[in-house]
Amino acid sequence: RDLYEKSCRMLARELERLIHLDKKDTVLVVGLGNWNVTADALGPKVAQSVLVTRHIYEYLPKEVDNTTRPVCAISPGVLGITGIETGHIIKGIVDNVKPALVIAVDALASRNVSRVNSSVQLANTGIAPGSGVGNRRAALTRESLGVPVIAIGIPTVVDAATMASDTLDLIMDNLMEQAGSGSDFYRMLSQINRDEKYQMIIELLEPYSGNLVVTPKDTDEVVDYLSRLVANGINMALHENIGPEDVDRFLQ
Repeated sequence: RDLYEKSCRMLARELERLIHLDKKDTVLVVGLGNWNVTADALGPKVAQSVLVTRHIYEYLPKEVDNTTRPVCAISPGVLGITGIETGHIIKGIVDNVKPALVIAVDALASRNVSRVNSSVQLANTGIAPGSGVGNRRAALTRESLGVPVIAIGIPTVVDAATMASDTLDLIMDNLMEQAGSGSDFYRMLSQINRDEKYQMIIELLEPYSGNLVVTPKDTDEVVDYLSRLVANGINMALHENIGPEDVDRFLQ
């Protein structure tokens, strides 16, 4: 529990550095991804756990205190579910709701096995949904939406080529350590271009595994945990004097 709360506060602190808004500016949280696929359900689960308050400002303004701001959330699904580009859905919402900021949350494909389910990436330049698995959709950026976009991503899957490449890197590093820096074998291994090796692995695996991606076997529990962590980080960054225990109580 201590690690969970510390992680929530750390994420909130980093988000606050990227958020430059007035107290009453509206924020739209977008949960990207397919809620029918466990490893891709991070965004929709975060949207479910975000503390939304925009409707209270609109219908019960006297009940609002000065520690909150107007927040709304949406899970637009994916093209295969809705038949509509995610970017078009979000653009329509932005044009009508007129938020001052969009926070987009999505699951990512990792380029390194060690980062899966263990890192959080933040960017203030937007996000291109699906690009990590070769399914690039319309980007969500300031240019496309007309408002600033902060992207939050957590790697939940890794492709087969990356796993094979990382495994070979570990083997090569181990062999080089055993061979010693003065040996011919060491020099031969050190001259291998690792980027070219990765591309060769992709080409070799293409006929057999195609776009195979894998995720840890406990991904359902991990995605639930990470979605709560990200949602609480967002809630704490947007609403003053709210901690993880407060948010968990409000959302029960």
